Amino acid sequence: MTFIKTHWLAILAMSLIVLGANIAVQYPIFLTLGSLDLADILTYGAFVYPFAFLVTDLTNRIYGPATARKVVFVGFAAAVICSLALPPILFDLGLVPYEAGAARISRIALASGSAFLIAQLLDIFVFNRLRQDRWWRAPAASSISGSLVDTAVFFGIAFAPVFLFLGPNDDFALEAAPFFGLAAADAPRWVSWALGDLALKLSIAVFALVPYRIIIGRVLPAQNASVRAGA
Repeated sequence: MTFIKTHWLAILAMSLIVLGANIAVQYPIFLTLGSLDLADILTYGAFVYPFAFLVTDLTNRIYGPATARKVVFVGFAAAVICSLALPPILFDLGLVPYEAGAARISRIALASGSAFLIAQLLDIFVFNRLRQDRWWRAPAASSISGSLVDTAVFFGIAFAPVFLFLGPNDDFALEAAPFFGLAAADAPRWVSWALGDLALKLSIAVFALVPYRIIIGRVLPAQNASVRAGA
């Protein structure tokens, strides 16, 4: 209870990001750029989830890795619960046009939870290896490495045929389509989804350095002043 009272803002931010990402991932981006149909490679969830790395890095820098890991475990629980509960609710409300079976939902929940937990813990590990270096290297390197692993784990478990034993495949995701929506060569549609997701995550990882720098620049001096005042 003390942990929740002390770090409620980080817990709330992480939970809201995971909840928002699990809702937004149900909605493709219906926008065409030239011959590229963004609905083939991106959902709105790709814009939301990467900010989980920002929350992890801020918590890690301000409170340390032990607290950051606890916040990650809260996010992991939220990711699994949302992945199991949200799809049927959104379908019943008429907000998504398809209903996924229980086995398919379970596989997505396993993919989401596994990807979140592995990627965020990797983020914490890399961040702490570099935190004494230049201010931007730790959040940049940790977010980029976490994003790579998150994309690989989630899309692999969720869609790759090799993981059929975890639940049924998504036939639409396995269909051949122009690679990344543009190339003449075809590839399973989920591969293009993964690349689009990763490209956006990496872009947001760079953008997130701005709020990271601003927040750290304000919080740490105030935190240090409070410690000196109490000494």
